Amino acid sequence: MSPSTLSEALRRLEARLGVRLLNRTTRSVTPTEAGARLLERLTPGLQEIAAALDAVNEFRDTPTGTLRLNVPIIVAHSVLPSIVGRFLAAHPGIVLEVIAEDSFIDVLAAGFDAGIRYDESLERDMIRVPIGPRTQRFVTAAAPAYLDAHGRPTHPNELLAHACIRHRFASGITPAWEYERGTETVKIVPAGPLVATTIALELSAAIQGLGLIATFEEFLAPALAAGALEQVLADWSPRFSGPFLYYPSRRHMPAPLRAFVAFLQGGQTAA
Repeated sequence: MSPSTLSEALRRLEARLGVRLLNRTTRSVTPTEAGARLLERLTPGLQEIAAALDAVNEFRDTPTGTLRLNVPIIVAHSVLPSIVGRFLAAHPGIVLEVIAEDSFIDVLAAGFDAGIRYDESLERDMIRVPIGPRTQRFVTAAAPAYLDAHGRPTHPNELLAHACIRHRFASGITPAWEYERGTETVKIVPAGPLVATTIALELSAAIQGLGLIATFEEFLAPALAAGALEQVLADWSPRFSGPFLYYPSRRHMPAPLRAFVAFLQGGQTAA
């Protein structure tokens, strides 16, 4: 449905009810109190209708419908590419929508069927299914020319004297760099010439010799293999648990999501 058609349908509904449901400005459209209350009352009924229509999938050889996932950028970059093609080939009736972002949101309230996140950011009442590598790590690296000119750090605290390329999330948070060796942990807040929200720009800056970068090993692997970057502090690189697909426990699971979970549990992801 086009925005103009939807807008006209809502205006007709408002005229029929004699109540304004939406506050409209040139920049935004938000529910009025009446609109919010109506939506709250209608939502369970709409969910039941969706569940009833989805139940028809039980009579098909393969399910159909749309599966909407919200995932971190690293997962879209290095986990999903090896999964998506095989999953969609096995289920040609499913349309997969993937939104990649690193901010923490309520995926269900935002209209997603499920999300993918790391263990520390998962709510405990969610069902979780492992997806992708079961361990990952952050790697610190820089261009060989930069290290030749400025020295190779042997302890994380030495990074405070180096130029560092930092990442900022969409939420505005610029995380500290964390390191671990044995029982010792170190957390530092580095400084440097570039703070960015895109890994492609950060990686390019590191390769050009602007400073050190610390991020997921998967982002840096091609540049490390090509010799464009050199890893430092390898014995301090912390490992952590890989990502999980998560979704709420509910009576009716949409058929596309059920098919995706079965695909993952069937050992179809990379170990």
